[in-house]
Amino acid sequence: MSIRTELPARARAHLTAAGVHLVRGGRPVLTGVDLAVSAGDRLGVVGENGTGKTTLIRVLAGELTADRGTVHRVGTIGVADQEIPVTPARTVGDLIDLELAEVRRVLHDLDAATDALVEGHPGAEERYAEALAAAEVLNAWDADRQVEISLAALGAVADRDRPLATLSVGQRYRVRLACLLGAGHDLLLLDEPTNHLDSGGLEHLTARLREHPGAVVLVSHDRALLKDVVTAVLDLEPSRDGRPRVYGGGYAGYQEGHQAERERWEQEHRAQQREHQRLADDLSAAQNRLSTGWRPDKGTGKHTRATRAPGLVRAVHRRQEDLAAHRVDVPAPPLRFQTPELGDMPGVPLLRADGVTLHGRLAQSWSLLLQSRDRLVITGRNGAGKSSLMAVLAGAIEPTSGVVQRKPAARVAWLPQESPVPARRTAHEEYEAAVAGLGTSAGVALSELGLLPSAALGRPVAELSIGQQRRLQLAIALAVRPHVLLLDEPTNHLSARLVDELTEALSATSAAVVIATHDRQLLRDTADWPALRL
Repeated sequence: MSIRTELPARARAHLTAAGVHLVRGGRPVLTGVDLAVSAGDRLGVVGENGTGKTTLIRVLAGELTADRGTVHRVGTIGVADQEIPVTPARTVGDLIDLELAEVRRVLHDLDAATDALVEGHPGAEERYAEALAAAEVLNAWDADRQVEISLAALGAVADRDRPLATLSVGQRYRVRLACLLGAGHDLLLLDEPTNHLDSGGLEHLTARLREHPGAVVLVSHDRALLKDVVTAVLDLEPSRDGRPRVYGGGYAGYQEGHQAERERWEQEHRAQQREHQRLADDLSAAQNRLSTGWRPDKGTGKHTRATRAPGLVRAVHRRQEDLAAHRVDVPAPPLRFQTPELGDMPGVPLLRADGVTLHGRLAQSWSLLLQSRDRLVITGRNGAGKSSLMAVLAGAIEPTSGVVQRKPAARVAWLPQESPVPARRTAHEEYEAAVAGLGTSAGVALSELGLLPSAALGRPVAELSIGQQRRLQLAIALAVRPHVLLLDEPTNHLSARLVDELTEALSATSAAVVIATHDRQLLRDTADWPALRL
């Protein structure tokens, strides 16, 4: 892999990858990745957990070497990893100095060139002009101020003497992100930059990325950020030929292009399956005619039967050859989420909460009434009690005061914010046990939901990815076709594509739906729903 770096590049900045392949642990992680970004481009990278998004960022940054393919890079580069290693002595100031190292070097070179010019050294004028141009391109005199602005906007610790080891993971990440946004790198590689940011920090990040003069490669599950920022999308999810796809036209272009390609893929696969079945049926019919013998009308002589037999044999052989020659070379497309028909009891109260409180979590009393087709969004800052109220409504926690009433015949399903500790049972066994424990015959088969591939059904839950475990919990919530569906942060660990499909399904279901979320795009998509702010 060839990597080239120049300082600084600005309008000439670009990053390209061609035919990048990488295998880890015997499993292909990246397969034929091609991408190209130049100054002004903002490329979003999407895909399910385990499709190689973080690995790709590390390859593009030069931290990992691909097994095959090339990466070519021109310009300064800043990388925001999901995790930041720390040492006991490292401080916030050290992290700022690390990101502004090139700025510090350029200003040092300018000071040295200025001294040489004053002292009349040979070639000093040329050195000074070069150093001044580099400082102007980097806007080096303003870099520390820009970092301070981002530190404040992201709610990051600004005390430069503060040891990083005393900060939380979220605080360290905000410091690192502020440094990157203020350093003025040509190329920004960001891995889930919205983690640990509040609404003000999200607005600042969005504005800085939109105005960034260089190129951005952005891995994110935040659909609002993708819609607001990216100019193109690289999709690492499986495709018809196994290679990743790049869609232009921003996030909307990705949604439209992905949907169209998915439909073509499904149509081609169905057509090949139908043709294969037709050839198999033709062979079976020919074999039946041969095995039963050709029985002509009465009076037909043995000679006639004998002369027709070779033709039957040739017909069987020809159809065997046709079937053997026909290959179903279009792989089966990924599963598509299929929402079961949920419960419907029109005109009657399904769930009613009157004056409920919970000591230490819900100081203010809350009341609500849910009927079929009702919609409700619960919002509020972290710690406001959204999850606690959902647990009270689900019956998982008894309120300190007040009462919650549920219609006896109404089925209530709850998707908690955090999945339970993974079991050693297989996904199929866990699902069947959960459905059996609900004591209803209204359940739906796990395979019908399109949430987990067949290969995952027989694997222990503990061996599934976090995203697959979340899909299993969603499947369990939908299993009994609930009349009331309570979803706490339903977008956690789910791909953008699945969340889009789930949002569309929730808007049309006959069940009462309550969502607790801070996901900005989900809040936009449900802006016409009644809201309860804690």
